[in-house]
Amino acid sequence: MARVRVHQHVNPLAPFYRQSPQPIDLRDAFADPSLPLLIDIGCARGRFLLRMAELDKTHNYLGVEIREPLVDEANRLAQEAGLDNLRYVFCNAMLWLDKLISEIPSELLQTVTIQFPDPWFKTKHAKRRMVNGELVDALAKRMAFGGRVFVQTDTEFLGKEMFALFRADVRFREESISANPFLVRTEREKAVEEKDLPVYRSLFIKK
Repeated sequence: MARVRVHQHVNPLAPFYRQSPQPIDLRDAFADPSLPLLIDIGCARGRFLLRMAELDKTHNYLGVEIREPLVDEANRLAQEAGLDNLRYVFCNAMLWLDKLISEIPSELLQTVTIQFPDPWFKTKHAKRRMVNGELVDALAKRMAFGGRVFVQTDTEFLGKEMFALFRADVRFREESISANPFLVRTEREKAVEEKDLPVYRSLFIKK
């Protein structure tokens, strides 16, 4: 089946995307809600998580994406693959991540990935960038001690901006890394590396 066609960019401050989500209920989302959780924020078509869920059944995987048609498509593929440890949700993480994850037991939220978010290059659009102080605070409040936040981008200025937000929060400490620590690479990551272009990465650990 052909891919769902959607706009590459959507304005997260538009009225439609300001709607508040319901908190995720792990008991409804996963067959075994007691498994440790990895959340991919801005998961796009969700292929990274699809492959991760296939390879590692010891975790649950939650994809968060602002473009609802991609969420529907990704959930269909997960269901067809019989993956009961994988779920995708429609949510504007820039505004509502705190509410979405508010009922997740903190000991379960062990890993978060933020991979190649929209850089919104123009200065006047900077307020649309997904990673902001509120998102960092939401993760700091809900993640398990020792939990990991992996951040990567191919846009240098955006990497500096995102890394600075996590560095400024004393509840995280940074670990320098040179490679993706996971078994799977995103489609964007593979495309960038095939062109021998740099990827800016860092790993933050919840204290």
